[in-house]
Amino acid sequence: MVRGKTQMRRIENATSRQVTFSKRRNGLLKKAFELSVLCDAEVGLIIFSPRGKLYEYASSSTQEIIERYKRHTKDRVHPENQAGAQHQHMQHEAASLMKKIELLETSKRKFLGEGLQSCTLQEVQHIEKQLERSVSTIRARKLQVYKEQVEKLKEKEKILAAENAKLREKFGGLQERQTPSVEKEGEALCTDGSEQSDVETELFIGPPECRVRRL
Repeated sequence: MVRGKTQMRRIENATSRQVTFSKRRNGLLKKAFELSVLCDAEVGLIIFSPRGKLYEYASSSTQEIIERYKRHTKDRVHPENQAGAQHQHMQHEAASLMKKIELLETSKRKFLGEGLQSCTLQEVQHIEKQLERSVSTIRARKLQVYKEQVEKLKEKEKILAAENAKLREKFGGLQERQTPSVEKEGEALCTDGSEQSDVETELFIGPPECRVRRL
């Protein structure tokens, strides 16, 4: 009996469709096996049933065949197609960045208290909590900066105190070396004073012609 020609369209009857799938699947897997053995070809076959069940066959390893396929198709990409793909990727990245910038600008305006009319109560409470956390973080950082500055001032105070002590020691040594010379100068002044005190002076009262010069 001559078999009629099968029309290439979806089989409407679910039972007939399942039977046909099982038969042709087995036949396809058999043909793939025969092709790999007879022709020493590397064959990989992946089938998903209508219900999502996986059927596969590989002459070596399915993963290795997939990786080889990826490398082969990558080498076959034309430069113009590759440039077009890169351009499309850049456009997608630019659109994504613009969207992120827009969201950041919107969040910034809300944090500044602008554009809150369209916000719900939950959104406003969320913004308030974020601001409170930010204020807490800023205050903690401020206290840390204060502590660091106080520590630096204490270290500077210690250095200045040490330098002051060195200067006092140095000044004390100079004062001790200068004391004898000062005493000598005092004695010299006293001696000069005594010599000058030995000079006799007389006071004469009267007219100039009555003065007698003493020899």
